[in-house]
Amino acid sequence: MSSATVQAKPVSGVSFWYKFKVNLMTFLKYFSLVFLAFWFILPVVSCFVTAAKTDSEYQSTSVMQMPGNWLNFENYVKAFQLSNMGVAFRNSAIVLVVVLFVTTIIGTQLAYVLSRFQFPGNTLIRGLFTMAALLPGIAMQVALYKMMVNIHAVNTMWGYILMMCGTDVISIYVFIQFFENIPVSLDESAIVDGASYFTVYSRILLPLLKPAIVTCMILKGVGVYNEYYAANLYLQNANLKTVAIALYSFTGPQGSKYNLICAGVIITLLPMLILFLVFQKQIYNGIAAGAVKE
Repeated sequence: MSSATVQAKPVSGVSFWYKFKVNLMTFLKYFSLVFLAFWFILPVVSCFVTAAKTDSEYQSTSVMQMPGNWLNFENYVKAFQLSNMGVAFRNSAIVLVVVLFVTTIIGTQLAYVLSRFQFPGNTLIRGLFTMAALLPGIAMQVALYKMMVNIHAVNTMWGYILMMCGTDVISIYVFIQFFENIPVSLDESAIVDGASYFTVYSRILLPLLKPAIVTCMILKGVGVYNEYYAANLYLQNANLKTVAIALYSFTGPQGSKYNLICAGVIITLLPMLILFLVFQKQIYNGIAAGAVKE
């Protein structure tokens, strides 16, 4: 009996430290998640608080001090009207739809050629794409602006769309990764049955790239929707401004109206939030499939 009792003590000690370790790791995991969620949500909460304040409240209170009336929608109406947000949403929607469609078609076709056809210069082209991704975009703006002036594309919607349709190198490599995971036997069997290369691409391979397309459209779409520098440089006409430019209507040498800016930020967040809630299943599936290599 005594030997059995002596042997049970170490087991009990190991069990205690094991439970302590598991509980500690669980606590740290959830604490880190709550901590990060707090810091990510804090700016959004600050925007809601500031957007509900009147001009006098904003000037006389601190950032996180609660407003007197949470149902004050006057700032939202002012932000929408004064910044001409309706035109900005229309322009951003046009740019977003056209750019995503064109870049998806170009990116998938380039990836199809580079992954399925071996020809002299294939490796060189991939290397050039990598070098292009390493170059800072701001360093090429002088040459790019001169090219846009020469083709009379400055201050035009089609010129800005053409510039934004530039090939996304990251998307190309994502598409190449997916093409390389699709068996070549699918192409060969379709070609034996009389299908052309374009038919193989459009009817067989392109539908299989849906997870990669969703992933790349999210990355590209967020960048295009939030893009400010090029839009401010190439779209000087008030009727051509995008959502990112419209938010800067309330800044100037006399100061910035941050209560209206915060109201405008919340307005610009609503379309993306609605799209996310509607297509969240497809987005999650696309990201999860895009992160796994079979």
